[in-house]
Amino acid sequence: MTTATNNVFESVKEAFAPVTEAFKNLKNLQNLEVPGAAREFVKKSANTAKDRAAEAYAGSEKVTAVIETAVSESVSEAAKISRNIQQALYQDAEALFAGIDKLASAKSFGEAVQIQSDLARARGEVLVSRAKSTTDYFGKLVANGAKAVQDNFSKVVSKTA
Repeated sequence: MTTATNNVFESVKEAFAPVTEAFKNLKNLQNLEVPGAAREFVKKSANTAKDRAAEAYAGSEKVTAVIETAVSESVSEAAKISRNIQQALYQDAEALFAGIDKLASAKSFGEAVQIQSDLARARGEVLVSRAKSTTDYFGKLVANGAKAVQDNFSKVVSKTA
């Protein structure tokens, strides 16, 4: 190599030295152990939050049940939708706290990254499933609504004829 080439090579090497050092440190972080006391603290906090979410969900279920018994069919359908949304929110909260619990069990940074990617993939699958069932549900509502309009229209036409 020529002197000019060596100088360029050394300049590039120096410019990327912080990046190289960061990758070395990241590799060391993957094997860094998380203290047991920290893991236990996170688990206890997540369990407390999970219990509070369960209490809030139970309260919202009671309110929805009271509304359903006190109102007409169209409002009952709205209450059913509300109940499904409440249930989805509660399931999301449970999944979040379970994920925090799993992450708190990780003994290394690498294990935590793997757990997080597994959790993200599972949440994505749940979201896709919910989107599909929501689309199906609203499709049925639209079809039922259109049928009711058609039936009412045919009654009006037959009376005028």
